[in-house]
Amino acid sequence: AGGLLVDGLGWEWIFFINIPVGIIGFVAAVILVPQLPRTAHKFDILGVVLSAIGLFLIVFGLQEGEHYAWAAWIWAMVIAGVVVMGVFIWTQGRSTGEPLVPLDLFKDRNFSVANFAIAAVGFTVTSMALPQMFYLQLARGLTPTESALLLVPLAILSGVLAPFAGKLLDRTDPRFLLVPGLLLVGGSLGIYVALILNDAPIWMFLIPSALMGVGNAGMWGPLATTATRNLPPRQAGAGAGIYNTTRTVGSVIGSASIAAFMQARLEANLPGAADAGASFGGGALPPQVVGGFSQAMGQSLILPIVVIGVGLIVVLFMRRPSMIRSHGAPRDAAPARAAQAAPAAAGE
Repeated sequence: AGGLLVDGLGWEWIFFINIPVGIIGFVAAVILVPQLPRTAHKFDILGVVLSAIGLFLIVFGLQEGEHYAWAAWIWAMVIAGVVVMGVFIWTQGRSTGEPLVPLDLFKDRNFSVANFAIAAVGFTVTSMALPQMFYLQLARGLTPTESALLLVPLAILSGVLAPFAGKLLDRTDPRFLLVPGLLLVGGSLGIYVALILNDAPIWMFLIPSALMGVGNAGMWGPLATTATRNLPPRQAGAGAGIYNTTRTVGSVIGSASIAAFMQARLEANLPGAADAGASFGGGALPPQVVGGFSQAMGQSLILPIVVIGVGLIVVLFMRRPSMIRSHGAPRDAAPARAAQAAPAAAGE
């Protein structure tokens, strides 16, 4: 859909299309999300202000650093943002009321691990797209729609397999899904690197796309569910908010990092290319620079491979949740089984 919009109506429509999608999602949430018991909460005004200022300074600095050649004031903004976030965390720990981010949440190992892992995933999925699309469109001459069609196996397989992964997650250790999922995502990126560096036939790019689709099914849902699974209902909202913010920050760092890394690899493979980056704006590249450009894009994908590898290592430190249903057991059986198992666990 993104490729069709760019080719047909213009790149601006990749943003406009989110308006009807958002409206549909809002209406669907109102209709389909069940009414759960509510508890009264206080609004942490100081926490909201400090976190908004801190994240704005960090995100703006990282996103715009490349544009402003990493000027001193950009670094000052990032450092100031880190300081403000430090103050924010300090105030959250000393709050006598209800803090915006209850730091006690991080005492749950799975919540802490899932947050670190989702930051790595956000970094990876954001940073991997740009080198791929630049290579396919500028080095191989594909249109945006043709490039997007190479991702169809990813979309179909992740969509079809995600519900099965969710059902399996109810009955097993999340690492049984997360480890293969992250391995498949990292492995598919490795295949992309090999295909780009060896100028492989275009149809072969469907293979890593399919593998990544399978990996995505075992990555997104299990991470999100595991992050909040052990949290008390009163803190589920705060936990979900922290989790999604962590993913967004990881994505921002990924987009900023891949831009800088791509520039470095272009300069290494095509000296002077960084200064002539504007010439890469549209259409296929001149034949004399295609080789160096392709090498730079392939090498750039090594960065998300390393980061997803770190996420994989972190996931190994998760614990098996106490509330896991056996095959065929009703959903409400898990808490009862956990309660029955508690005395035995205490005795052990």
